Amino acid sequence: MLRESPHSVPFLALADHFADAVEPANFPEQVLRFRNRRWANAIDLNGLDDRQWLQYFGQFDPLPGNLPRPLAMRYHGHQFGTYNPQLGDGRGFLYAQVHDRTGRLLDLGTKGSGQTPWSRQGDGRLTLKGGVREILAATYLETLGVHTSKAFSLVETGEQLHRNDEPSPARGAVLVRLSESHIRFGTFQRAAYLDDRDGLGQLVDYCVAQFHPGANDPDMATRAVNLLGHITRATASMIGQWMAAGFVHGVMNTDNFNVTGETFDFGPWRFLPVSDPNFTAAYFDENGLYRFGRQPTQGAWALQQLASALLPLADTDDLVRGLAPYEAAYQQAFAAHTHLLLGLEGSGDLRTDLTFLQGLYGWMTACGASWPQTFFDLYGGTASEARMKASPQAGLYQAEAFAPVRDFLAARTPAHAGRLSLPYFQATAPVTMLIEDVEALWEPIAAEDDWSAFEAKMEHLEAARLALAP
Repeated sequence: MLRESPHSVPFLALADHFADAVEPANFPEQVLRFRNRRWANAIDLNGLDDRQWLQYFGQFDPLPGNLPRPLAMRYHGHQFGTYNPQLGDGRGFLYAQVHDRTGRLLDLGTKGSGQTPWSRQGDGRLTLKGGVREILAATYLETLGVHTSKAFSLVETGEQLHRNDEPSPARGAVLVRLSESHIRFGTFQRAAYLDDRDGLGQLVDYCVAQFHPGANDPDMATRAVNLLGHITRATASMIGQWMAAGFVHGVMNTDNFNVTGETFDFGPWRFLPVSDPNFTAAYFDENGLYRFGRQPTQGAWALQQLASALLPLADTDDLVRGLAPYEAAYQQAFAAHTHLLLGLEGSGDLRTDLTFLQGLYGWMTACGASWPQTFFDLYGGTASEARMKASPQAGLYQAEAFAPVRDFLAARTPAHAGRLSLPYFQATAPVTMLIEDVEALWEPIAAEDDWSAFEAKMEHLEAARLALAP
């Protein structure tokens, strides 16, 4: 039995400024393709049977005690460096706000749930392949310990969609994602663009109260600057994790950054097969603006646009100080996450750790080592010497160029050496999520509606998550 939430829905207080009530699409069919049972359990929704699940996440009947109607969020943003005031949730909405068992507020948002006032010429729909791709990306990111939104539900809708970037007609679907927040940098930009100082202040207060209480201060200007500092650290940490995971977001527009530093709204994402700073995920990113090696710079630039949006509330010099933690927070996260994925303790000195990273990633770039295979082989450092010798790329580890990396590994203490006995590490290859993997998983779904390879991949991802968990 689904219980009503004992909490109010906080975002309703801001809805008049920042959202439009909308109606979900009426889909001709609803076929449940994926439900995230682990996260459903975390927010007390795992007791729903399939019929109830489709009632809420296919038809979008209101959850008891929650939002009476879905809300399409209003925002602006810089898209490939050009400001666009015509944005907003064009094929999604905020469906509900729930609390997990720790009391943390979470959003249930959609993708492909129908047209809204911000759809422009779009049909408001999502292809089934697009939904599958997001499940795979979000799950793999979570497996690697990256701060990310969670793919929560995928329902096939029985519609045939026409797209330019995949074979048409394409099967339609609606995705639900679970996220800490759907408040974007572009949400602040819109308020500033409209000279809505009251709305901007309310937005700051909401974000401080719900997500960054450590930023609170009686003075509004100080509160805004403190909030910027918290968002700066969260964003820097997220991008540091991306770089260690070899993740390429693809479209780092300011409307695709949120205030909690979560990975979300990723479309043409990729994971690196090999270390390549110039790797670009989106075919339409012709100048490589969002290429892999430029992601830290682009994150800093997006934060500068957020700071500019806060100018009605605080002075320039103070806001500049709010941005100051970015570089150090990024470096710390990059170093810490690299060590996490290698199953090693850090040295305790950031400069020493960064020297190690320079040697490791420089070697990977120069020799063309497989990114996922390298992290799999080197997990545990010297505790994995036998595994390294049995690796498909054992020759790379025996070459003279690897000697400095080997020395660094020998100077590190394994953090979880006991995990090497887990079944995941008994294989010769790790779970991967390269573009070839995605296409191989999609092919039997498209041809024969065969989901067995997808389900096997999800089981492999869960085994990896348990093996790599902090």
